[in-house]
Amino acid sequence: MPQAQIIDGKILAERLRAEVAQEVAQLKRSHNLRPGLAVVLVGADPASEIYVRSKGEHSLAVGMHSLTHRLGADTGQAELLALIGELNADPAIHGILVQLPLPEGLDERCVLAAIDPDKDVDGLHVVNAGRLASGLPALTPCTPLGCMIMLRETLGDLSGKRAVVIGRSVLVGKPVAQLLLAADCTVTIAHSRTRDLPDVVREADIVVAAVGRPEMVRGDWIKPGATVIDVGINRVPFRDPVKAAQGKTKVVGDVHFRSAAQVAGAITPVPGGVGLMTVACLLKNTVTAAKRLRGIGER
Repeated sequence: MPQAQIIDGKILAERLRAEVAQEVAQLKRSHNLRPGLAVVLVGADPASEIYVRSKGEHSLAVGMHSLTHRLGADTGQAELLALIGELNADPAIHGILVQLPLPEGLDERCVLAAIDPDKDVDGLHVVNAGRLASGLPALTPCTPLGCMIMLRETLGDLSGKRAVVIGRSVLVGKPVAQLLLAADCTVTIAHSRTRDLPDVVREADIVVAAVGRPEMVRGDWIKPGATVIDVGINRVPFRDPVKAAQGKTKVVGDVHFRSAAQVAGAITPVPGGVGLMTVACLLKNTVTAAKRLRGIGER
């Protein structure tokens, strides 16, 4: 049986959505402002369809204005950029998210750069990355934001903690490291090529695993009592030969949960952990964007 406290993403995501719903209602009453989120889906990738549907349903559930644009896989770059331009100019839309990955032939960097940084609720525009790195108010990528909410809920004040982030992507690794620095942690960014990686990880009070390798982080890498945030979502075959022969897969994280949970003080499960926070943080970012665009509160 796991010894670690299980950090329940479902409970935290439900709580965050409830807080967002209250704030949306308050904005309507006090400022006649209804935050609006537009999601753009190009093509018919099944996983992306599920994510987009979920985002739309959750947006409506908290009282937001929700708009989904579904474009064919043969959509050209100019047509997609024109749509983004229209959404940038639409006063009813405060958050724009282009679902990735895009079909082959479309330039993701160009598309993301076309989004108004103040409506970039995915936090992937270079302006938001620069704001985050400079300590300025920014729209932060949703998954790192969810990681920080989980850490603060579990540990309270993070000041002085030693944190190791395994992974250096612009989606998770780099922004979560910036957020940890802003919380006064001592931060090391490690990755698959870091020398003596297990020894580096053992120094950490906080481990954020976002390297994209199934169950790479083992229990004997973890400092006793450390808090482990597993961002990985990896599909692997079942060990059961019957299920494997049927092509069935299961979802595991970047951390070997069973062994790590025997050592850690607290740990997120996969599934049921960070992934559930991502959509809730998207809603939170949309409210933040709406307030800043209207000039409500601090920018």
